[in-house]
Amino acid sequence: MEFRIERSALTEAVSWAARVLPVRSPVPVLGGLLLDTEGGRLRVSGLDYEASARIDVEAAEVLRPGKVLVMGRRLLDICKVLPEGPVECAVEGSRFTVSGDGARFGLSVLPLDDYPALPSLPQVRGAVEAAEFAAAVADVAVAAGRDDTLPALTGIRLGLDAEAGTMTLAATDRYRFAVRTLPWKAAAAGGESADVLVSARRLTEIARSLGRSGLVSVALDAGSAGFEHAGMRTTVRLLDGRLPRHDKLFAMENPAVAVVDRARLVEAVRRVSVVADGDSPVQMAFSAADNSVQLQAGYEDDVASQRLPATLEGAQEMTVAFNPGYLADALASFEEPSLRLLMMGAGQRAMVTGGGAGSEAHRHLLMSVKPQLA
Repeated sequence: MEFRIERSALTEAVSWAARVLPVRSPVPVLGGLLLDTEGGRLRVSGLDYEASARIDVEAAEVLRPGKVLVMGRRLLDICKVLPEGPVECAVEGSRFTVSGDGARFGLSVLPLDDYPALPSLPQVRGAVEAAEFAAAVADVAVAAGRDDTLPALTGIRLGLDAEAGTMTLAATDRYRFAVRTLPWKAAAAGGESADVLVSARRLTEIARSLGRSGLVSVALDAGSAGFEHAGMRTTVRLLDGRLPRHDKLFAMENPAVAVVDRARLVEAVRRVSVVADGDSPVQMAFSAADNSVQLQAGYEDDVASQRLPATLEGAQEMTVAFNPGYLADALASFEEPSLRLLMMGAGQRAMVTGGGAGSEAHRHLLMSVKPQLA
């Protein structure tokens, strides 16, 4: 094997494929990246027990086709320090060499026969806009659990509604619940709907890495999900179990509703939270008399407060309080100029949505806590 390629193109491909490599593995070859120059292009692949990644690079000049398996993270370290410009790569006996502008590196070759075959892409169900998909995954991932003893709660529900033409993403850690719905283009008329659970960490990595333009193909089968975009293909094993349904939980009868400027509310929460020790709450007191909300945090002499304009729909006043980290995460997941807060009362459910048209596409449910007086 021998090929030439620009250092930036090689680094980008190796970096993308190396995302799935295990940090530690009892099987040494799973730490390897497979470089394949068959067919006049460079293909870089990697996998572990949960995920696989493959990227095709057309910019390589193939001088001698072939395959080689080398330690992926070591190759990535080399790529990062290579001089800018063209790079020559070749297999020389039991060594893979990488050289450019006078710098030369050698890597031991791993046994190809021991390397498992990459899983094939499942059945393609349709496609979604890359930028919108990445934004939607980021919006809901903040609500996913981090406790590995409850693996289902560390996932994002990915639901495809073939009839409605929508994709629904949802995540919860039992204290908050985020849902985002976006348009979905089915691969064929009359396609099947689907409802699966994907690791939030893996799906976040995938969505970030697939680019911000064009369509992402989404593929599903009984055990895995696959995503393909612009020469990049990745698969991930599905999680067992299901998230609780959000439909009844999100149904709120006669809530108090307030509309607040998003940017000012985000800044006010950040400001008063500096005195909120640990998980002590941020209190929000809404007043219909002067259309305002008073934010307050802290106890006794260590307190902070700020008043903001807030439009209350109706004359119902409300005082609620939230975990400051959960509240900040929820607010930061929106981009609309204004937000609507639907509140049932202290210690009960509260919903955050966008303040404009189509606000139901992104909803974030929080459990409020009982306010404590300073």
